[in-house]
Amino acid sequence: MSDVAHLVLADGTTFTGRPFGARGTTSGEAVFTTTMTGYQEVLTDPSYCGQLVVMTAPQIGNVGVNMADTESIDASSIASDPGPKLAGFVAREVSPVASSWRSEQSLDRYLEEHGVVGICEIDTRALVRKLRDGGAQNAAIGTGTATQLLDIAKAAPDMSGLDLVERVTPKTRYEWTEGRGVWQTRDQSKTPRAVRHVVCVDFGVKRNILRCLVDLGCKVTVVPARTSASEILALKPDGIFLSNGPGDPAAVTYGVETVRALLGKRPIFGICLGHQLLGLALGGKTFKLKFGHRGANQPVKDLATGRVEITTQNHGFCVDLASLPSTVQSTHVHLNDGTSEGLAAPDLRAFSVQYHPEAAAGPHDSLYLFERFFASMSA
Repeated sequence: MSDVAHLVLADGTTFTGRPFGARGTTSGEAVFTTTMTGYQEVLTDPSYCGQLVVMTAPQIGNVGVNMADTESIDASSIASDPGPKLAGFVAREVSPVASSWRSEQSLDRYLEEHGVVGICEIDTRALVRKLRDGGAQNAAIGTGTATQLLDIAKAAPDMSGLDLVERVTPKTRYEWTEGRGVWQTRDQSKTPRAVRHVVCVDFGVKRNILRCLVDLGCKVTVVPARTSASEILALKPDGIFLSNGPGDPAAVTYGVETVRALLGKRPIFGICLGHQLLGLALGGKTFKLKFGHRGANQPVKDLATGRVEITTQNHGFCVDLASLPSTVQSTHVHLNDGTSEGLAAPDLRAFSVQYHPEAAAGPHDSLYLFERFFASMSA
């Protein structure tokens, strides 16, 4: 078995390191995340489907892996671990020791069991600077020759125009009842409230989003991405949630059509891809960012209050604010580049954010948005 692996970008730039996880070859869009903790949440976030994720933190794997922190969901067997969703994993150093009382296995073994190809001991700082300055691009990693990997990288599909939702959305409808348990920050026993029925359209939802909805006191029904508006309304929801997910939002035309048909019928809350689909349904356009926003330290400004929130983000596409009609409000912007981070259409009882308020992993600054959604269903 080879102890040498390569990462080759589509422009021919080559990095040589050591393989870990599964052996073989994989390809996808190379992107980086600046998050310092929560690598397991990164591994299992369905929004990373089709991507080779580069960690900027210098050492990964210190606390091992446990099933409780998995963010992806296998709707056919809710209790099981569905595993990672990304195409490949890149790290500077992988810790040989997993030191945590919560650890159930090492990162290396976890990736091997789930067939995820990884590479380590490369100069991730140089790679990240390359992606930051030149933009995200396709790449391939594996134990083949650099020439072979370059051909694979060049043949990989471009993320623009790519619908990846079909790879991560469930096949059938299911009910979700699990809350955050010991991790929740609010004592529900002191705040009894009426139950609200939320239908979540699953474009690649993260587990902690559903947990947060349950903690509010919601009955949660999760439906596949291609569920029609009439089928959703037939479930008699009090509110509709549009989840996160991977790929180009403009390619998810069926999702846009469904959201457009739901506007004004029930309160709507969207996150990440759900935010982008809402923007498209409201008449806006989306575009691809140079290298995206990925990490648990992204600064966002609430334009109504002036408050700055530190947020978790994972997206490569963005709503074009200039394309939105005057009836749509921009509620939040990214402080680094001024791009869209939140929208509202008050007359249609719809709002959304580009970032992840469920905080898995990440800061809890934005959890109030779930309370806002609940309030909109009670109005």
